[in-house]
Amino acid sequence: MIKLLIKTTLFTLLLSVTTLVSKAQIGYDYAQYDVGLGTTFNQLYGDAETVKTKAGVFANFNFNQTPYVNYVAELQAGTLQGGDRESLSGRYFKNKYTALVLRVQLQAGELIDYSNGGVMNVLKNFYVSSGFGYILNSMKAPEDINRVANVVKSNGERIIWPGLDKSNELYIPARIGYEIKFFNQYNQPSFKIDLGYQFNMDLSDNMDGFTTGKNKDKMIQYSIGLKFALGDVTSYRKSVQ
Repeated sequence: MIKLLIKTTLFTLLLSVTTLVSKAQIGYDYAQYDVGLGTTFNQLYGDAETVKTKAGVFANFNFNQTPYVNYVAELQAGTLQGGDRESLSGRYFKNKYTALVLRVQLQAGELIDYSNGGVMNVLKNFYVSSGFGYILNSMKAPEDINRVANVVKSNGERIIWPGLDKSNELYIPARIGYEIKFFNQYNQPSFKIDLGYQFNMDLSDNMDGFTTGKNKDKMIQYSIGLKFALGDVTSYRKSVQ
């Protein structure tokens, strides 16, 4: 009878401690992986005089070293377009591109103390991110590219601008954004809305199909994405909420 009572008491104590520890971890846990998808609005500042806004789509996979340190692999597809066939230069392009982007993302929550809530709790989800991208440019002449100017040289010939219909290039992305986190019943971030602004510096000069001018091409992207948590759950050193 005494042995049974001791066993029952020990079991009750063990169960109580386990429950207490479990409750203490609520709010500290997060998924190590996210999958995301979304859309971008692209503008290319290159050698064509007119800038147009065109859409793209993306899907990404995220490894979360912590809730606020993320490694992102992203596949993009979309359109870059600009210029005007009727302008003096005649430069016009429509680039149906595909791109792979690898970047590291650091959110403010990794660096600041937001335990008291308030403004710091809002600021914790701002982030900066950078890495490198690889883009495959594709323009089909003559419908997607015009390199013949509407002015003539002194010898009577029209200017033909240099460039490539198809090319592969590296670029450097620099991104700032904000991640809105939604929590499940266990206070784990299970769904996120990612709002971002990304400046991409071309290391070559052919995103628009022209290799004229002194400056390299620059692509601007405004994006909105959805992320869904999946995979193993682990704990952070402080509450994520």
